[in-house]
Amino acid sequence: MAERSTAAVDVADNSDEASLTAQADQSTADGVAKNRERDTDSDEVQESTRTDGAGTTSPPELHSGHKLARRYRLEECVTRLDGFSSWRAVDEKLRRAVGVHILPADHSRARSVLAAARSSALLGDPRFVQVLDAVEENDVVYVVHEWLPDATELTTLLASGPLEPYDAYQMVSQVSSAMAAAHREGLAHLRLNPNAVLRASTGQWRIRGLAVNAALRGVSSDTPQRTDTEAIGALLYAALTQRWPYESDAYGLSGLPKDIGLIAPDQVRAGVHRGLSELSMRALVNDGATASRHESPCTTPEELVKAIGEMPRIRPPEPAFTAPPEYQRTTYQQGTYGRQTPRPGVTPIATPPPPLQSRTGKALKWAVSALLIAALGLGSWQLADALMEQGGKNDEPTKTQNHEGGDKNKNAAPSRPLPIKGAEEYVAKGDAQHPADVGKTYDGNTSTGWRTSSYLDGPEMVIKPGVGIVYDLGSEQKVSAATLSLRYGNDHTTAELYATDSLGSSTPLSSMRKLGTATTNGTSLKVSVDKPVKSRYVLVWLTALPYSGDDPANYSNRGYKQAITEVKFTG
Repeated sequence: MAERSTAAVDVADNSDEASLTAQADQSTADGVAKNRERDTDSDEVQESTRTDGAGTTSPPELHSGHKLARRYRLEECVTRLDGFSSWRAVDEKLRRAVGVHILPADHSRARSVLAAARSSALLGDPRFVQVLDAVEENDVVYVVHEWLPDATELTTLLASGPLEPYDAYQMVSQVSSAMAAAHREGLAHLRLNPNAVLRASTGQWRIRGLAVNAALRGVSSDTPQRTDTEAIGALLYAALTQRWPYESDAYGLSGLPKDIGLIAPDQVRAGVHRGLSELSMRALVNDGATASRHESPCTTPEELVKAIGEMPRIRPPEPAFTAPPEYQRTTYQQGTYGRQTPRPGVTPIATPPPPLQSRTGKALKWAVSALLIAALGLGSWQLADALMEQGGKNDEPTKTQNHEGGDKNKNAAPSRPLPIKGAEEYVAKGDAQHPADVGKTYDGNTSTGWRTSSYLDGPEMVIKPGVGIVYDLGSEQKVSAATLSLRYGNDHTTAELYATDSLGSSTPLSSMRKLGTATTNGTSLKVSVDKPVKSRYVLVWLTALPYSGDDPANYSNRGYKQAITEVKFTG
């Protein structure tokens, strides 16, 4: 049975300028809008010709200064369209800026907007602009959402040029992961576009209008996952080329030349990252891209996340080194501070030399130098004599000790770090955790990592036998230990080490060789192997997780969870 989802509308623009919006899209059979170049907002009220009766409802008479629930004071109307309006407002109770969507209670889409807003609020994922309130009151329905004054729309970022490969990679990775999480909860967006994607001042990407934007405009789809996946592909295409991947112009971007079809980004602009170019085509294959130069299409955000995880990790650009300005001596350092400028015709008086430049000063310097040389010579002779006497007494014992130490060093082989050539999440049961982030566990940066989902039961895992990552060491290596850096302490974390014969989840856990296990209550854990074993692939397997609270910086809710920030193997 085909999946069906009704999502909802673009959240009001965060800038002070009024956003431009167009007529509501007419949907194709799969719910993908044909007129994407018109998928923007207009400040003017537009009459709707929909058969659902939305155009027959007059918008509420509102003005700046009007208060909702004696709390939300309307400041500026940023969108007025199809019977509803969007405002920038102030929450006087919490003294913060918010956004508000308002429509009459008898509007044909009022019930669906309320339902979409409440479903979106229950998700609670910080990667989405949060719905704060959804109320029907005094013949109006209004939805209150976050207002992010420090965030920048993708539309604005692309006005100055395409994104750098690393920024484009971060954008598509974070947006795909967020939409995959939303679809797992039965929520779709259906209006993902450059106006709906924001980059915060911290560098994190946020999505606004989940379920609400499409509900406001009555947009629905029989294949919501496919619709959102194609929209993500269009976002990546625009980020790489500064062009909209359709014939008509949209969002301040020029469309593709007519009658040439959908061509790959690296054919539109020179220097485009090849892997990201192919990724955008795999997502846009839904709209007619050919499969001659890329792999199978991605039709769901989950498939897109998996494809991103299989790509080589794109590193951030090295910071440009700026040479310090050339040192310049000041007038004071040049010795002229406070001096009077000689007048013409007057001979300046010569400055007397410093005291030690006189004959007495020179003689004093020579005398001091001679005394220092004599003292150094006497001290060196006494030290050498004492060392020779002690060395003669302890000659034989020293030889014996050196000989014994040499035998010990010869017998004990020092451990060495093993390189990691690749990694893939191991899924024994159910859904994957965050496969796109496995590369962050061996990038040398402990501020990033791979995290598990948050579970209600613990510390021992109940609904899964465990979660973990398989690492590729490049060739068979003798593994003696694995050291894990973890994000959360408390309770206890239990990790097991297995030798496996493949990278991925094809080998069952029962067929692997267990190398060792360890438990910790802290944020570091070392799993030692009693007898070193040779293996190319090693599985790090978590079977117990600590309890930790909300972690907005890591997009993680409270529960039993863990995050691996760095893994090192020794042999």
